[in-house]
Amino acid sequence: MAADQTPPGECPQCWEHAHNKRIHRRLKPREDCKPCVDHMVNGCPYFVPKKKSSWW
Repeated sequence: MAADQTPPGECPQCWEHAHNKRIHRRLKPREDCKPCVDHMVNGCPYFVPKKKSSWW
């Protein structure tokens, strides 16, 4: 499944919600997902760390 491993630089919750259709399946038409709205309004609290660039 695409949501099993969040790529570096991405928010795990946003990645999971974008790629796992089961999460939003329970929502009614035109109903917002509260965790998604919270991330859109307040930003993401955590991102998967990126590897250090070592070309310098």
